[in-house]
Amino acid sequence: MGLDVIVAMFKRPFQTREFIQQFWFIASVSILPAMLVAIPFGAVITLQLGSLTAQIGAESFNGAASVLAVIQQASPIVTTLIVAGAGGSAMCADLGARTIREEIDAMEVLGVSPIQRLVVPRVLAAMVTAVLLNGMVSVVGVVGGYFFNVIVQDGTPGAYIASFSALAQLPDLWVGEIKAVIFGFLAGLVACYRGLNPKGGPKGVGDVVNQSVVVTFLLLFFVNLVISVFYLQLVPAKGA
Repeated sequence: MGLDVIVAMFKRPFQTREFIQQFWFIASVSILPAMLVAIPFGAVITLQLGSLTAQIGAESFNGAASVLAVIQQASPIVTTLIVAGAGGSAMCADLGARTIREEIDAMEVLGVSPIQRLVVPRVLAAMVTAVLLNGMVSVVGVVGGYFFNVIVQDGTPGAYIASFSALAQLPDLWVGEIKAVIFGFLAGLVACYRGLNPKGGPKGVGDVVNQSVVVTFLLLFFVNLVISVFYLQLVPAKGA
């Protein structure tokens, strides 16, 4: 189904109205939770790293370690978890309800592809939303980490910013955005796949919604591990 979705993305006509509606829905239900979750994530990472760097006398590197952890790891994961939990579950329930009402079968009888008509706009909406929210979550997480480091741990503002600018590089930002694209694709794809394959009537719809969220979470952490390993092996650290 993933390959079918990729091929259908380049076919015409493109369902622009459906895409905009799905994008707006996912963004509207995800933006506030993503912001609220980003603040404690950035704070916890900064506080933990600040405690460790203080023990070894490397407080000057706290900014770089905290910001890179937020941008590369925390932001894509947090963003897509929210997208999958808030938007993906709703998409799965919608498609599941359509399936048990035999609307999908009716579309196929009429020669309309459910993949191109329903799945592609939802997957693209999840991808675009994940990318945009990832940028916002990164900024909120970094600002939250800066605040807690300076206010709570009595860190030096100049050292926090200087260490980040000295060690960070552009690929660190790109890998976070690439993760967001891939994670958004997986979240939308799993939600649509499970929504098109419910079993057992209305109860089955509830079951596939739960399954889509759980499977998406497992896939995200596994794929994040694979991407992180390849990135750290192939892209040298700044100054290396």
